[in-house]
Amino acid sequence: QMAEPFLYDTGRRSQYGCLGHEVETEHIKAYVCRPSFFTDRAVIVIHDIFGWMFPDIRYIVDLIAGHGYITICPDFFKGTDPWKTTDHWGDFADWMKAHDPMKVDKEADVVLKYLEEQCGAKKIGIVGFSWGGMAVHHLMLKNPQLTAGVSLYGIIRDSEERYNLLNPTFFIFGEKDHTISYDQIILLEEKLKQYCKVAYKIKVYPGQVHGFAQLKPEDMKPDDKPYIEEARKDMIDWIKLFV
Repeated sequence: QMAEPFLYDTGRRSQYGCLGHEVETEHIKAYVCRPSFFTDRAVIVIHDIFGWMFPDIRYIVDLIAGHGYITICPDFFKGTDPWKTTDHWGDFADWMKAHDPMKVDKEADVVLKYLEEQCGAKKIGIVGFSWGGMAVHHLMLKNPQLTAGVSLYGIIRDSEERYNLLNPTFFIFGEKDHTISYDQIILLEEKLKQYCKVAYKIKVYPGQVHGFAQLKPEDMKPDDKPYIEEARKDMIDWIKLFV
């Protein structure tokens, strides 16, 4: 019996009225939120297994846009079904094979082109959560167009080349995340120290479970709130530093 990757109950979330709008570029739909003033800086947000329509991820998009970035969350599942809370965890491994977070390069290229050509973006950062965190880790190894990355509780585990990051990358983890062992984090830290030639940062937030940083304010537990807010501020500060 595989442990459920998510401790939070996605079925009991408050609704969220989004501030942005949906667009379509080539074969990809995306949710976009823009600040009220002109900017040539942008951030791509990569969703978790619950997909680009999940209210929590749209809340994050709006939050980042509020800090002055054209922010876009593309459907990296290309119209196929995201994981649903009613799906069986026994099928998760097969589902992951069909939704490989390290096969996102084509989609990333389409989105980068859209941001540069349609939105006039000159500097582009990327942020991803869980499945999206793995995708960010992968893209920061492959795509020099991405000025900076934040990978939240997503880690590429079985590749020797996962340490040669091209641009500054920040890894955020929850201390109580039972999908990522502390050993994995220590290994990442040791190897980055050895191989990484750009700025990087690793931070573990006390008592936090997988998925902690996506919660909307009304869904946060009072004990977790300071850590969630700190992680989000850290994420935005990292982006502001480089993008």
